[in-house]
Amino acid sequence: MTLSCLLIVSVASAVSYPKVDPESVFPEIKIYDKLGRPYRSAREDWEGARKRIEQDPLWAQWLNQERATVDAWMKRHRDRVTWIAGWSNNFVSPKDGSKLTWIEAIPGEEVDHFSSPSDPHVEITDKLMAAWVRTWREHHAEMMERAARLYRLTNEEKYAEWAADQLDFYANHYLEWEPQRQGARLFWQSLTEGVNLITYAQTVRLLGEYAGPSRRKIWHDDFFVPEVAVLNENFPKILNITCWLRGAAAQVALVFDDDAMWQEAINGPFGVRQQVSEGITSDYLWFEQSLGYNSYVVTALTSLFETAGLFGRADELALEMATVENLMLASTYLRFPTGQLPTPSDTKGQLFAPDREFIGSHYRVFPTTIGLADVQKERNWDTLLDPPSPLTNSQAELPEVTSRNFETSRMAVLKKGPWQVFFHYGQPPIKSHLQAEVLNYSAFYGDVDITHDPGTVGYGSPLHKYYYTQGLNHNVPLVNGEGQQQPPKGRKPDPFTETRAGELIDFSINPPTINAAHPVYRTDAAAERELRIEGESLIDVTQIEVQSSKPQKLGLALHVQGSVRLPDSFLPDPDFSNDRPPAFSYWKNVSTAEYENEASFDVDFKTITMRITFSVASSAGPSTFRVWHGSSPDMPPGRREAFYLETAGTSATFTTRFAPVGDIATTESDQ
Repeated sequence: MTLSCLLIVSVASAVSYPKVDPESVFPEIKIYDKLGRPYRSAREDWEGARKRIEQDPLWAQWLNQERATVDAWMKRHRDRVTWIAGWSNNFVSPKDGSKLTWIEAIPGEEVDHFSSPSDPHVEITDKLMAAWVRTWREHHAEMMERAARLYRLTNEEKYAEWAADQLDFYANHYLEWEPQRQGARLFWQSLTEGVNLITYAQTVRLLGEYAGPSRRKIWHDDFFVPEVAVLNENFPKILNITCWLRGAAAQVALVFDDDAMWQEAINGPFGVRQQVSEGITSDYLWFEQSLGYNSYVVTALTSLFETAGLFGRADELALEMATVENLMLASTYLRFPTGQLPTPSDTKGQLFAPDREFIGSHYRVFPTTIGLADVQKERNWDTLLDPPSPLTNSQAELPEVTSRNFETSRMAVLKKGPWQVFFHYGQPPIKSHLQAEVLNYSAFYGDVDITHDPGTVGYGSPLHKYYYTQGLNHNVPLVNGEGQQQPPKGRKPDPFTETRAGELIDFSINPPTINAAHPVYRTDAAAERELRIEGESLIDVTQIEVQSSKPQKLGLALHVQGSVRLPDSFLPDPDFSNDRPPAFSYWKNVSTAEYENEASFDVDFKTITMRITFSVASSAGPSTFRVWHGSSPDMPPGRREAFYLETAGTSATFTTRFAPVGDIATTESDQ
């Protein structure tokens, strides 16, 4: 086996990811104005909103419901200095990592337990209570903004006074909360502090002159300036979090007409311009790779673009707006036939594209055929104040997904006939959100999910740390049970930064083939994988080589979304996890059998049966290998079936062939 060496230039050292004419990218989805711009300045038409309420019974009904919701919250809820906010990722079931159901009833006072759909009775702990407070406080901020909107629409001062009273409370008591992570006080970390500071700033903007200059000055001096100082002290790097922090500071600057604050947030080191230039790849994906962060960054920066438009400053951010719109749309070109998206890095939950609701929610800045088609009948503050333009076409056509190499993002799509494969062949030079998943792949056969990456669960769950981030959770090669070498925890530098991008050896549309290598897969191991589509078959050839004079345990994991027809030769193995990394303890009902050279299994999926054939060649002599089959965690609380192959040696080649053998009905009748 030959694995070529590679000198990799760190992406971190690049000035930016080149982006050529971003306004012209993805034109089939965008709506352009008369000047050829696919973006617009948001507006607020308050007089038109009042007329719509008067003339349209459905809008009047909406307003009544909005009043009732805000009135109920105002009557019942007040914040408390004694409430310390925690981490939202801790709000998970200790049993299975599933997200707990948040309700506004106060834990310990109005309810005596938490619950999730799969875990009906969860004890209230300090950690869970703190996580509950975090969400409560965010809802409270949202209600402040909604109350301010009601005041602006109806001129009813009770809404203005309640919202202003909450701002008084935070300005008067802000310093009484002890600093938590990264200096945040109202929330557990600076990210959540920044996200919610936008809402507080919008509340001030909407109140206008109601509070008077002296009251506004107290808010500015005692609350907003200290908050922005916290944001500016954190995350001086290219990062999704920093987009929120700088975007929040920029909006505070607009609300309080602070030009120095604006310049620092937009043009300063790691400001908005630099985030967009160096954080969005030339493929228009966020460089941290979790596709959920595409949407997260879009939301952060579109919030800024909306506010900039309201203050007549959107033109200053034209390039950034064009680029961020592409970030919003790019994942559409990664979707599987069902719309399901791959889940590289630490994405939580299953994502789909196009996310019509999400794209539609940004129509005020980014009008698209997909978004406007969905938002026409929505009734919310956005559509009341800035009604969406009617669509000229009744149906928005989605672009076709084809084989494509997202080279600067280190991902690729292979597509031919019924097969579509997503290959995650490299990673950025940044530690955040990495999993031991380089060389992982997901595959569909038509609309049948053959194998996918389940992403992860809340970061506070042990399942995140010990299973979902580990190699065994992915379709990757393993050395002594471990996948790709992970960076050290904490603030220690990552010694593998320069090698994480890997080497793309070959990418071909016809024949559909991709081959990538990682000469430093682990400190003492190299790995290479080739995926190709041949007729009706998908073929995976994975090679692994260790720098050792003694044979090592060389393995391969494969997870399937179907039901394996397991031979009678498989016997239970209660010792499967013994002397192996902790991830192995999360598999259940494990059984095993030994093979020579080749092993073949029929797997029933929802409409087809797929024959999966493994063949193994090892440096240790005769190609004897063992196959384990078990139940592995999928997206919680689900589980799926999985294979783990292992042989001994200093190098091994694992070849996996997927070939359909007929639909389920035909196959069963032939037996």
